[in-house]
Amino acid sequence: MYVITVEFTIPPEHLAAFMPLMLENARISRETEPGCRRFDVCRDPVRPELVFLYELYDDRAAFDAHLAAAHFKVFDGAVKAMVASKAVHAYELASA
Repeated sequence: MYVITVEFTIPPEHLAAFMPLMLENARISRETEPGCRRFDVCRDPVRPELVFLYELYDDRAAFDAHLAAAHFKVFDGAVKAMVASKAVHAYELASA
């Protein structure tokens, strides 16, 4: 499995617009992308400007398909100006 984590910093004045777009992107990804197994959107209760994503895909190809999806491109364009910072990390899920 292929794991993606993303940490966004969203200025407070953009949070009300950003969050519905983020949640919709996550929902569409889970519902329409066969290789997307999990897409969690998390907020830090102490620092609400931090938004953390945990995404789980079958493999790198499934993540690449996510990045190429029309809904992701619309989301990415819509929020680009709202994002103060963004850090993306990729991992392989270790099995016990």
